[in-house]
Amino acid sequence: MSIKSNVRKITTNTLQQMKQNGEKISMLTAYDFSLARIVDTAGIEVILVGDSASNVVAGHETTLPITLDQMIYHGASVVRGTSRALIVVDLPFGSYQGNSREALNSAIRIMKETGAHAVKLEGGAEIIDSVERIISAGIPVMGHLGLTPQSIYKFGTYTVRAKEEMEANKLLEDAKLLEKSGCFSIVLEKIPSKLANNVTSQLTIPTIGIGAGPSVDGQVLVLHDLLGITHEFNPRFLRRYLNLHDQISEAITKYVDDVKSLNFPNENESYN
Repeated sequence: MSIKSNVRKITTNTLQQMKQNGEKISMLTAYDFSLARIVDTAGIEVILVGDSASNVVAGHETTLPITLDQMIYHGASVVRGTSRALIVVDLPFGSYQGNSREALNSAIRIMKETGAHAVKLEGGAEIIDSVERIISAGIPVMGHLGLTPQSIYKFGTYTVRAKEEMEANKLLEDAKLLEKSGCFSIVLEKIPSKLANNVTSQLTIPTIGIGAGPSVDGQVLVLHDLLGITHEFNPRFLRRYLNLHDQISEAITKYVDDVKSLNFPNENESYN
């Protein structure tokens, strides 16, 4: 019997029960086998294979360049490293907007080729046809409202969204529409805390916040930000739990010094 078969997996139903019981949901991104294994064994409920890989892994300025094939590569790597967490993979820009058939084909590829448990789409009423078609095929969908990075050129800024009444009302309407369509959860990104609380209280499905205050049902951060691997990105909502950027740099500098001074490898690190 494999180790994985002994682990109680997190499911969409688990998240629903957590909301009902008032238990907060923890969610982090991961993009590779090794870090996914650490995140999973640490007790995270949901791992998001985010299109933020475009930024923190590939070095792009936005999330737009990452392709479906690349998301599948990252998703499959993460799935191989996990036993417990619910794995959600972002549908990348261009794989679902404006064409619900293409959206379904993209989602099917992700589910078949990665072994993930769900997909995530950005947007509300404008992508609802894609959401409904994917869900009708039996694929769980997580929504995403507020600041939607795939629309960054439309917004023109990464500032807080839905501060004005009209946009706030639309966000609430979109959230209710996504719930009605069958989404099992919704990410709320960079919106006023009061609005996030209002949305969360009116939905029966869990909300996951990033820069949305404490009243949502769970929180998500980008792993590289939490660990301090990235250091230029400093939004108000980010709490860094480590400073790996400096620690890794110091370790590599020490390694270089040891190699050049013949201190590495020593006798104990060599074979006779």
